[in-house]
Amino acid sequence: MTRHEVRSPIPGVFYRRPDPGSPPFASDGDEVGADSPVGLVEVMKSFHQVPAGAGGRVVEFLVEDEDEVDAGQAVAVVETG
Repeated sequence: MTRHEVRSPIPGVFYRRPDPGSPPFASDGDEVGADSPVGLVEVMKSFHQVPAGAGGRVVEFLVEDEDEVDAGQAVAVVETG
């Protein structure tokens, strides 16, 4: 199995759910497609989806909900193959 690191496209605040009352986009153990969102990054009231980038199973999240992230920082790991 290959491990793919999902990386934040921009700096900002990482959110695992689309809004506070909704379930997370993905959780540990969930199957995701390459285009499936695993979170959002917010910068200056603008929200950008973070796609998994590879199909497979989410192994773990490397940041917590509402953590600040840098551009290119790994936020989750997806196991492919």
